Amino acid sequence: MPLLYRLVALTILAALVSPAIARETENVVLVTMDGLRWQELFGGGDERLMQDVGAEERVRIKQRYNAETAEARRMALMPFFWSKIATEGQVLGDPSKGSTVKVTNGHDFSYPGYNELLCGFGDPAVNSNEKVYNENVTVLEWLNQKPAYRGRVAAYGSWDVFPFIINDRRSRVYVNAGWAPLEYGDNATVAELNALARDLPRYWAGVRFDAITFRGALEHLKAEKPRVLYLSLGETDDWAHAGRYELYLDAAAVADDQLRRLWETLQSMDEYRGKTSLVITTDHGRGDGPVGWKSHSVDIEGSNRMWIAVIGPDTPSRGVLKDVEATQSQVAATVAKLLGEDFTTHDSRVAQALEVSE
Repeated sequence: MPLLYRLVALTILAALVSPAIARETENVVLVTMDGLRWQELFGGGDERLMQDVGAEERVRIKQRYNAETAEARRMALMPFFWSKIATEGQVLGDPSKGSTVKVTNGHDFSYPGYNELLCGFGDPAVNSNEKVYNENVTVLEWLNQKPAYRGRVAAYGSWDVFPFIINDRRSRVYVNAGWAPLEYGDNATVAELNALARDLPRYWAGVRFDAITFRGALEHLKAEKPRVLYLSLGETDDWAHAGRYELYLDAAAVADDQLRRLWETLQSMDEYRGKTSLVITTDHGRGDGPVGWKSHSVDIEGSNRMWIAVIGPDTPSRGVLKDVEATQSQVAATVAKLLGEDFTTHDSRVAQALEVSE
C-alpha cells in the first residue's frame, strides 16, 4: 500500500477509535428558589410593586435594589448570579432575548412543579400539595440506585413536603426538610443550628427558614461529600404569598449570597473543585401586577414561565441564551447528563436534557 494511502487509513482509524472528550463533572448540585419570578431574576426589583410597601421599608428597598436600568437592578438584587453564573455559565428564560422556559404540568404550583422538575415529566395525577408519597421516580432516586452514587445523594428543603415528593421511604435518598433536626456535619455547629431552630418562631408551620436549611446542606456537603446534592430554598415563595414584596426581594438577595457561599465552598474542596456542575432553577412562575405577583396557578397568567441556569466545567460560557425554548421537564435529564448518565432510559415520558454541556 502506498505511503499516502497508509497515512490516510491510519488517520481515519484514529478518528474512529479516539476517545470522546473527557467529561469533567463528577458531582452535581441542584438548587431551586421557590417561586422566584423571571421578572426579578432578569429585571431586578419592580418599582411598581415597591410602591405597595410601607413608607420606611420602601425607602430602604429602593436604596438597595432600585436603579435606572434592568441590568443595574438585577445586579443590585443578585450580584453573584449576574457576575458569576451568568458570566461563566448559561441562563435560559429571558423573554427579552426571545427565550422561554415553560412549566408543562398544567397546574403551576409547587408539588406538581417539583415532580416535573425532578422526574422529568408533568403528571396529571400529581395535582395537589398534599403529603402523598410520590409514585414517580425522581432523578435523585434513579441515581441513588446506581453503585457509583448509592448513599451519596442527599436533599435539603425548607418545605416539609419534600420527603413525600422524593419519596424517601422508597428511594432511600436522605431528605432533611421542614423543621426536622439537622443530623450531619460538625457536631458543635449542628447542635447550635438545631438549638437556633428550636428558638425561632414557627412563622410557617411547614416551612423552615432558609438560613437553617442552607447551613444544614452546607454542613452535610462538607462532612458527607455527596456526589449529588439538592437544595431547595423556599422564602421567595412564602414572602410573596404573604404580600411582602420587600421581604421577597430580601429573600432573593440572601439566596444569591447563599449561592456564592455554596460555590466558594465547592471550589475550596478537592472533591468538588473543577469537577462540579451547579444547576439553578425554580418550580413555577407567578402572576404580575399589584395582586397577581403574590400567587400562581394555572388560572393566573404567567405562572407557567420560569428560568434555568447552569454553570460547571462542561458547560461553555454563553451567558443569557437567545431564541431558546425549553421546559421545566428537561431539568431532571440535564442533571443526569452532566454526570454522563441518561435518565431518559428510565421512562419514555422523561424529557430530553438541555444542550448546556459539550
